[in-house]
Amino acid sequence: MTTTDATTSVQAEASHKLTLIPLIALVVGSMIGGGVFNLPSDMSRGASPGAIIVGWLITGFGMLMLAFVYQNLAVRKPDLNAGPYAYAKAGFGSFVGFNSAWGYWLSAFLGNVAYAVAIFSALSYFVPVFEGGNNLPSIIGASLCLWLVHALVLKGIKQAAFVNVVTTIAKLVPLFLFILIAIIAFNWDKFTLNFWGAADAQDTGGLGSVVDQVKSTMLVTLWVFIGIEGASVYSARAARRSDVGRATVIGFIGALGIYVLVSLLATGVLSQPELAGLKVPSMAGVFEPLVGAWGAALINLGLMVSVGGAFLSWTLLCAEIPFTCGKDGTFPKWFAKENENGSPANSLWATNILIQLFLILSFFSQSAYQFFYFIASVAILPPYVLSGAYALKLALAGDSYGVGESRRKDMLVGALATVYGLWLVYAASLEYLLMCAVLFAPGIIVYAKARSERGERVFAGFEIIIAIAVVALALLAAWLMWTGKISPL
Repeated sequence: MTTTDATTSVQAEASHKLTLIPLIALVVGSMIGGGVFNLPSDMSRGASPGAIIVGWLITGFGMLMLAFVYQNLAVRKPDLNAGPYAYAKAGFGSFVGFNSAWGYWLSAFLGNVAYAVAIFSALSYFVPVFEGGNNLPSIIGASLCLWLVHALVLKGIKQAAFVNVVTTIAKLVPLFLFILIAIIAFNWDKFTLNFWGAADAQDTGGLGSVVDQVKSTMLVTLWVFIGIEGASVYSARAARRSDVGRATVIGFIGALGIYVLVSLLATGVLSQPELAGLKVPSMAGVFEPLVGAWGAALINLGLMVSVGGAFLSWTLLCAEIPFTCGKDGTFPKWFAKENENGSPANSLWATNILIQLFLILSFFSQSAYQFFYFIASVAILPPYVLSGAYALKLALAGDSYGVGESRRKDMLVGALATVYGLWLVYAASLEYLLMCAVLFAPGIIVYAKARSERGERVFAGFEIIIAIAVVALALLAAWLMWTGKISPL
């Protein structure tokens, strides 16, 4: 190759690199999904405006620390590129890593169930037969969509650039329009009325203590930020490495700003009981009184297109997680099989059969969308907590740090991210934690199969204690569900 050819090659490669603005757009697009369209009711269901503000302050700070963790780990451990579970596996052993991967997979496919319910709930605005999003017609429609996407992926259709462009516009245009109109219509007196959710003459209990109200918002705020761990994957495409950190922070703040405005502005339009009673997507119920029926139609249409695109993307992700785990021995090798088109066939079948099962179960749920995203949010807690803990462990040990290189900042960030993750575990309802244990327990069989294929001992040291604890919690949850003390749907 001549010098001219080499220069031309470098210039061509540079032309395909991403600058700061495209990186920010990618970060924002990866975080803002369907959850934002239901924030008005999800946040107000158990919290007053004051508690919502406190909830966002905690979430904003905690998620920023988590974003810094993934940014730091991407630089410190570039060889660990198999997702968040790889950090748990490297830092705390095979079984902990497996449970992190299992939780990540559970979160991904249960999130898709929530997306399916949201799509058909929005569609019911135009076609009333789909009322609720989880009745029989909705389940049939969602099942048809699921297996259509399944067939497309099996044929190797993995690029959806046009769909991504359409869905980005579909989610941002209605959001910005809603925020603009809601600012104009915002009623300060309504916003400040019962600002902290105290009891009044008609309500002897109020919304509970501020701490309880803030706790009620935690899984909601976590749900809308799921995907923040993917921001670091854009580092390889960045024209300048320094832009990655800036794009992560700016994109995160942009998404956080949208979430805060959507949830708080709604409390200046409708009262807390009115917001709590809105159906999915509740943003449509807030927008319609302000501009008329076309506003609700726009929000519902925006949600359908946005979440429809997300459903395709997350179907690919759902299949990719066990496929990658099957290749590196975390899951049985059966999951690593590809078809002639290069699609992860077995992993896709396993994932979509489970999605189909939970779609059928959604028929028996009174609040299917909220139930499935709560479970999805709880399931992803192990990867998040362990990622922060691994970053802290690296900083404390000095692993991947140069001689004399300061580690104080990374220690603080890792510690704060870990504490935030543990706070989420505390804030999550005990009911959901127990039901999640039921879903984690079968994973032990899958793990044992993977270990036996590699000729390795199933459990080492403290791992058997973790396995016993998971099974015990699952049995307790099963008994509580059998006796009706907790409800699975």
